[in-house]
Amino acid sequence: MNSRNDCSKFNLNSLIRENILNIYPYTSARIEHKKKQESIFLDANENSFGSPLSFYNFYNRYPDPLQIQLKNKISELKNISISNIFIGNGSDEIIDIIYRIFSRPGVDHSIIFPPTYGMYEVSGRIHGINVIKIPLTMDRYQLNIEKIENSINQYSKIIFICSPNNPTGNDILEQDIENILNNFSGIVVLDEAYIDFSKKKSFSNKIDQYPNLIVLQTLSKSWGLAGIRIGIGFASKEIIEWMNKIKFPYNINILSQEVAIQALENKDLYFYHLKSILKERKYLEENFKKISFITKVYPSSTNFLLVKIHFLSKKVYQYLIKNQIFVRDRSKIILCNDCLRITVGTRYENQLLVKKMIQYSLLIKNKL
Repeated sequence: MNSRNDCSKFNLNSLIRENILNIYPYTSARIEHKKKQESIFLDANENSFGSPLSFYNFYNRYPDPLQIQLKNKISELKNISISNIFIGNGSDEIIDIIYRIFSRPGVDHSIIFPPTYGMYEVSGRIHGINVIKIPLTMDRYQLNIEKIENSINQYSKIIFICSPNNPTGNDILEQDIENILNNFSGIVVLDEAYIDFSKKKSFSNKIDQYPNLIVLQTLSKSWGLAGIRIGIGFASKEIIEWMNKIKFPYNINILSQEVAIQALENKDLYFYHLKSILKERKYLEENFKKISFITKVYPSSTNFLLVKIHFLSKKVYQYLIKNQIFVRDRSKIILCNDCLRITVGTRYENQLLVKKMIQYSLLIKNKL
C-alpha cells in the first residue's frame, strides 16, 4: 500500500447502501420533543399510572433514545464531542449497524484477520455479506499488508481490525493500522475493546484525521459492566448521524444508562480495579511460565492471557472444568493450536487456577 487517500475527497455517501440513503427513519416520540420533568407526556402510549414497582415510578417512560446524559459523561472522559459518539446495545449492535449501512447483501464483502473476534464474521454472514479472511502473521500475530492490498477491490466496503486483538492479546502495529486508513477508501472499524489494558494510545482521538474510521470501545471490560451491555462507537459526525437514523428507537434501556452514568462517576474505583487486573496479569504470567506443560505464554495487552499447552490443551481444559474452573478453549481456531484463553481473575481465583494446573502437571509426571 503506497498510495495515500485524500481525506478531503472522501465520499461517505458513495459507501452507503442505496436503500439506506433513501430511508425515511422512524422518529420516536422522545426525539420530537425535548423532555422536561414537569411536562405532561401523552404522546408515546406509555402507562401514565406507572409500573408495579413501588420504589420507582419513572420506568413507565421510554428511555432517552440518544442517551445524552451518558454521552456527556463519555465525552468528558474521552474528550470527544457527543456528536462523535454512538451508544450501542453492546459493540455487537454497532457491528450489526455498520454492516446494515455500508454492505450490500450478496454483493459487497468485508475483510477480517483471524484469529479475531468471531462476531465480525457471524454478523457479516447474517447480512449475506462475503467475509474475506486474511490470517494474521504466524510469528507475531500482525497484519499481512501485502495480502490485504491484493484482496481489496471495488466490493471491499469494511475492514475490521481488533487491537488489542482477541484472542491473541497483542497490539496491532500502529503504522499498519494507519497504512490501511490512508490507503483504503472504505470503512475501517478498529475494535479497541481492550485498549484500557494496553500501553498504546487509542485511535479515538484520530477520528477527525480519518473520516473513514470507526473506533469501537466498551464498558464491559475495564469498567466491569458486561451485564448492562454498553458499546461505544467513535466516528465522524456524519457516520454517527447515519447510525442514529437506522438504530432501534430505544436501544439502550433506562437501567443501563443509569448504571453506566454512576459507574463513570466513580473513577477512583475504576483505576483501582484496572491496576489490580494488570498486577494479577503479571502474577499469572510469572506462574504460568513455571508450569511444565505450558510451552508459551503470549504477550498480552488485555485482561486475558493466551497460553499454549502442547498436546494437552483439551485435557487441561477438561480437568479445569471438573474443578469448576472455566477458561476458553481456542485450540480449534487458526493459529491458536493447543491454546487456552484465560481471563485474569482475582488473586483468590488466580491462585486456585495455578494450584489446579500444578496438580495436573504432577499427575502427568506420576504417570510417566
